[in-house]
Amino acid sequence: MNKVMLLAVAATLAACGRSQPSETVEFLVAHPERIKEIQRQCKEERAKVGEELCRRAAEAANRRFFGDRPEQKSK
Repeated sequence: MNKVMLLAVAATLAACGRSQPSETVEFLVAHPERIKEIQRQCKEERAKVGEELCRRAAEAANRRFFGDRPEQKSK
């Protein structure tokens, strides 16, 4: 019984790992204010924000800078 309980606790803790950021590059391209917020957080506390989200924000900023903006496609 103790082994089963220990296994259940271990499985639960393993599932509580860091989740993937929900903001995709496409979402961030459409929301420049969120890009700025993430970039600020990455400068202040990169380890807490996560490397992946910081990279997504950087990619979205590059896409906006080089002209891949939603508002340009509607014209």
